[in-house]
Amino acid sequence: MRIILTGEDGQLAKILYKTLTAEGMTILPFPEQENSITDPAIVRNLSDASPDIVIHCAAMTNVDGCAQDPDTAFKVNAFGTQNVAHACLRCNAEMVYISTNEVFDGRAEYPYREDDATNPLNPYASSKLAGEKMAARYVKKLYVVRTAWIFSPGRNNFPAKIIAAADAKKELKVVTDEVSNPTYAPDLAEAISQLIKTREYGTYHFVNANHCSRYEFAKEILRLSGREDVPIQPTVLADYPRPSIVPHFTPLLNLNGARLGIELRPWPQALADYFAASV
Repeated sequence: MRIILTGEDGQLAKILYKTLTAEGMTILPFPEQENSITDPAIVRNLSDASPDIVIHCAAMTNVDGCAQDPDTAFKVNAFGTQNVAHACLRCNAEMVYISTNEVFDGRAEYPYREDDATNPLNPYASSKLAGEKMAARYVKKLYVVRTAWIFSPGRNNFPAKIIAAADAKKELKVVTDEVSNPTYAPDLAEAISQLIKTREYGTYHFVNANHCSRYEFAKEILRLSGREDVPIQPTVLADYPRPSIVPHFTPLLNLNGARLGIELRPWPQALADYFAASV
């Protein structure tokens, strides 16, 4: 299987590269600096490479940055995805589109199913949902993979930020009213690897099992990193005004993947492996 990964410098793409090559798949070189997804030329360049599948990880993921510059967010996340999807159409390639839990408004009282109604609250989420629709317009052989709170060893992510803050401050304050699923990038990459072998196209929620608040996530990070003595105080989103609106409750429920036998372990187990890999 010949695969192109967009967003090659992102934490998910890097882990996917390792996972897929270890399974004997061929990752075609497609340097991002020469093939911006916002450049219409990518349609020809990508289709000429004749991949069997494109895993589209490239995105503008700075949520507050998207709120401050929604035009660029849509240029990258919606119209950039349109370019990639158009290329897949031209060369008859399958496509995996990486989406987000934030396509939901967070007002539910239960984890979101794949077929629940979307209602994005901020420009990042709106642009990612537009990307889902752009991909579906062009590509019939499409996997939409929604995920949340990705973290991986050695990257700029929530566990790393909590540890840095714990080492620099006497006390942490972390919100209790933002709830979703921490997702370990190696587990997500393995799930995607399994999925693309099935040819079962559709929408999937791939997150580590169980959900928690940012506060609960931070407490477990401190415990596993040997920093339990660092005080951590619960707070709420309203105490931290941001450019972007944050949905409060967006855990994802993996039903479609589970029917195929693709399930991710509970997030505390994955977090323990994160620390084992980071030592």
